[in-house]
Amino acid sequence: MRVITGSARGVPLATLPGEQVVRPTSQRVKEAIFSAIQFEIAGLGALDAFAGSGQLGIEALSRGAATCLFLEQDAGALKMIAKNLERCKLSEKAKLLQVEALQYLRRTVDQFGLIFLDPPYGRELLGQAIPIAAERLGPGGLLVCEAGARESLPERCGDVALRKEYRHGKTKICVYQRNRE
Repeated sequence: MRVITGSARGVPLATLPGEQVVRPTSQRVKEAIFSAIQFEIAGLGALDAFAGSGQLGIEALSRGAATCLFLEQDAGALKMIAKNLERCKLSEKAKLLQVEALQYLRRTVDQFGLIFLDPPYGRELLGQAIPIAAERLGPGGLLVCEAGARESLPERCGDVALRKEYRHGKTKICVYQRNRE
C-alpha cells in the first residue's frame, strides 16, 4: 500500500496485521476514488472517519487538501496513522482523535469540504453514518463512501445527492455532493 501521487507520492503506508481492526482499501479502489475527485481536493478540509490506516486522508493531504481530521477508535490503528503521517511528512496538516466515528459526527458542528466514510463492512454503520455526515458537509462538499457491492445506499440525504456510483469487484464507491447554495 503506497501513496499514489502528490507530495508523498510512492511513500509506503503501514497497516495493522489481519483484518480484525483494519480492512485497508485496495490500491485499485483507492485509485478509482481519487480519479473521481482528483480535481476537487485542493484546499479542502477533509475528514477521514473510520480511518483505519489513514490512507484515504493521507492521499487527500498528499494531493493538496488543506487539513484532515482522522477518526479512529482503536489506539493501535491511531498510532499507525500517526506513523504514516510522519513518514509522509504530513503530520502538521493532520489532527487525530481516538473516538467512535458516529459519536463524533453526531456531536460536532464542524463542516468539511471532503468526508471519507469507509466503515467495517457488514455492520450497517454506513447507513447510519451517511445522513449524519451529509449534515457536516459544507456547500459543494463531497462525501465519498466505500461499501460492499451489494449494500444498499441512499440516493439522497436532504440537499446531498449521489453524484456517481462505481463498482470494483466486491466493492462499491459512492460519491455524494452537497448543493453549492
